[in-house]
Amino acid sequence: MSDVKFDMTADEVNKYMEDKIKFVPRMFRVINQVNPEVGKTFADFYDSMWKDGALSRKVKELMFMSGGVAYCSPRCIIHVLPAVKAGATVDEVFEAAAIGMMLGGFVPGGPGIPYAFEYAAKCVDLADKMIKGEPWEYLPPPKWDHGVY
Repeated sequence: MSDVKFDMTADEVNKYMEDKIKFVPRMFRVINQVNPEVGKTFADFYDSMWKDGALSRKVKELMFMSGGVAYCSPRCIIHVLPAVKAGATVDEVFEAAAIGMMLGGFVPGGPGIPYAFEYAAKCVDLADKMIKGEPWEYLPPPKWDHGVY
């Protein structure tokens, strides 16, 4: 173990994540309360892959969001948020989500276009609300009603 003390608070790491990766994933709002160093390390790792390179951050976020549409994953469609913060328009979100919708109908074991459509529509709705500065939510709050608790 290192003797170097990590000196960022949870709130500081949340801001660091917001600056570095354009959002704070819901699970890190909890993790950062327990071990903020993990959140900072994750943000650095995430940024190393998602920063502008041959593809822009915006395109990478739209690609990930599109995969979330294809697999009907609410935790992946949240990538519409950093895509919008990186400059994605509602039209770009729609086109990327439409590709994900089609993928959902053609990948083996995929959910099918009608189900993926609901996620595509949610992405467009989220982008529109984010751009307008309106309140939005991509996933209901956790109930903590599974497992042993």
